Amino acid sequence: MFEVLVIILFCWLAFKAIGLALSLTWGAAKILASLLFAIAVPVLIVCLLFAGGVILLLPLALIGGAVGLLKACT
Repeated sequence: MFEVLVIILFCWLAFKAIGLALSLTWGAAKILASLLFAIAVPVLIVCLLFAGGVILLLPLALIGGAVGLLKACT
């Protein structure tokens, strides 16, 4: 009976450890993605400006302005 109880406790502990590992991995992935996004957007804008992408940047600015205006109105 003691052996069955130890096996059940071990399985419970293993599932808790897997859940904690997944939770930590998901949190680390979100932090890494937000840092990469914060670095990539300004670099993309600078590269577009240096590559003569002002023509491509104008529609993006208009879309961003429209989204900002809609968020401000609601």
